[in-house]
Amino acid sequence: MCLFQYDDDPEPEERIPAGPLCVPVRSGGAEVVVRLFRTPLGARTSVAFTSPDRLAATLGAEQPWIRLSESALRSMAEPLGVTLLTVDPTFSAPAVGAVPPVTTPLPQASPIAARIA
Repeated sequence: MCLFQYDDDPEPEERIPAGPLCVPVRSGGAEVVVRLFRTPLGARTSVAFTSPDRLAATLGAEQPWIRLSESALRSMAEPLGVTLLTVDPTFSAPAVGAVPPVTTPLPQASPIAARIA
């Protein structure tokens, strides 16, 4: 562990991110609600980004967000049973869209297979 404390630059072995985080939210009526996500293995996680540019690159420029400290985000998610925090995820699934129609015809059954059946 590092003997010196730096406000803006945590040591790589420290699990606490430096500075305030950009946290994705969604509208909840008169207030905003922190969005929770799932890891690839299905565990629920809070997600935060170290800059608005990183958030926009992953979730899109139209994603609303608020600035929170790591401890504030953890305290909001903990009553919901979410203890995992993912900072600066780089991979996300693309938005679900319409399935393209099949353009190649399906193979026809051979006459030999029809005689056996």
